[in-house]
Amino acid sequence: QVQLVESGGGLVQAGGSLRLSCAGSGRIGSMDRMGWFRQAPGKEREFVAAVSWNDGSTFYVESAKGRFIISRDNTKIAVYLQMNSLKPEDTAVYYCAARIGPARDYNYWGQGTQVTVSS
Repeated sequence: QVQLVESGGGLVQAGGSLRLSCAGSGRIGSMDRMGWFRQAPGKEREFVAAVSWNDGSTFYVESAKGRFIISRDNTKIAVYLQMNSLKPEDTAVYYCAARIGPARDYNYWGQGTQVTVSS
């Protein structure tokens, strides 16, 4: 079993910054990719950013480019999301996810952490 635990959410004013962390534990096996998703009230969950565990390649949703930075620490199975220039529309529950083993989709998820950006 694999556990992912997020931390770092909170309330911030527009233009501010937050850094989310996600720590993985358990029988990790072959980690392929870790990423962040978010879900705002009344909306579907959407992809935010991801990092390839093998070579560190990063991927972002268009709205996050230039503002968010995803990074990894593969010595301890951790992924981070540095969020800058936050906007009220970034308000959501942010979820850490991992794609482990021969999976086509993300197959492990954290419990989520709330990010609220006030205007």
